[in-house]
Amino acid sequence: MCARVEISAHFCARDGFMPRPTNSGGPTTPVLPQPPWDQRRRRALATLQPVSDFAAELGQLAVRLELDLTADGGPANPLVVLELDRWRDAPPEYVSRAADLVATALPVTAGVLAGPPTASLEPLITAATLTLAARDFRHVAIISADDIPGGIPGAPGLAPDLAGAVARLRAAIGHSPRAAIACGQLVRQTAVLPATAGLTAEATVYSLLLGGTEFARWLAERGAPRHRQPPAEPVRIIRDGGHLSIVLNDPRRRNAFSAGLREALLDAVLLAEADETIESVELTGAGPAFCSGGDLDEFGTAKDFVAACLVRLSRAPWRVIDRIAPKVTVVAHGACVGAGTELTAYAGRVVATPDAFFALPEVRMGLVPGAGGSVSVVRRVGRWRAAWLMLTGERLPATTALRWGLVDEIRPPR
Repeated sequence: MCARVEISAHFCARDGFMPRPTNSGGPTTPVLPQPPWDQRRRRALATLQPVSDFAAELGQLAVRLELDLTADGGPANPLVVLELDRWRDAPPEYVSRAADLVATALPVTAGVLAGPPTASLEPLITAATLTLAARDFRHVAIISADDIPGGIPGAPGLAPDLAGAVARLRAAIGHSPRAAIACGQLVRQTAVLPATAGLTAEATVYSLLLGGTEFARWLAERGAPRHRQPPAEPVRIIRDGGHLSIVLNDPRRRNAFSAGLREALLDAVLLAEADETIESVELTGAGPAFCSGGDLDEFGTAKDFVAACLVRLSRAPWRVIDRIAPKVTVVAHGACVGAGTELTAYAGRVVATPDAFFALPEVRMGLVPGAGGSVSVVRRVGRWRAAWLMLTGERLPATTALRWGLVDEIRPPR
């Protein structure tokens, strides 16, 4: 068994994303900036001997995956990055034990894969919150750097490399670490729960975060809400024989998902469910966007978070859409943000125009998706890609959404 490099050289970094020193003394690959780390954990790692076998490496992994909290309850290590290639030659029993540690960890865990995935690495890949790779390996648990839109300084439009993808994930999680950890744990649960239980978990976590400091910070940054006149008819319904057309109809607000629009949409889909002569339903949005997400001016108005949780469960159009999904088609265009993505994913068929894009920005606001997305998006694209979308809030263009399975067809607008 080949010897491992000294812990001080490469494994004592919190996330493990450090270059490996070479015996030749030559230069090493530039490293990502490492955030400050808890002194207690540094002392614990310093007591470990250089890694000579995978048993010792398992011990180090267990230490790194333990969640550290600051004095105010904030997570000191919300993200742990794992170099998966180093486990390629590990005996299967050690990989299995490492995967068990990763699967039960509280921090967000991101695998980093330079080479191709192999059967020996599969337990670790699937155990992580998500895995980032340099190339597209057509693996549901792996996000390729090629799938991440632009954002490289000085080179707009170019996809980031693997280190850039890790840096973007780190920055996003660092902005709202409490919400990020809650989101990472939530999608693990909703991936295996029935729909109703998953929606209950989502509503509970969302309502809990309404009282958090990260959401309070976002509210302060937003400023005072602006009160606008609601549309007279937030949702239009058109019946043609056995076909029902439902149109989100607040184009001036890009069909922001307000309480009024939510209630009108709930009435429409309940009609579609109750009337057995309605054979097909098409859901579209008026104006330049399908749905720009929750009405930002209504955020922060809930005073009773338990009541907010119950409202989110009982007044949920997405639950009805889920029940009648086989006869529902969503035609999405322009911005499909927050609820605009979450609702869409419940439909039995999703058609997107070429200009459509999808985004889930709630974690940056100190929240988690709250319109059923932790169930619907996870079911369509898998919990790993869903975690990337939710944790980073980055836009997913229609072409990638098609490849991932979030949409079923791309076609020009009529």
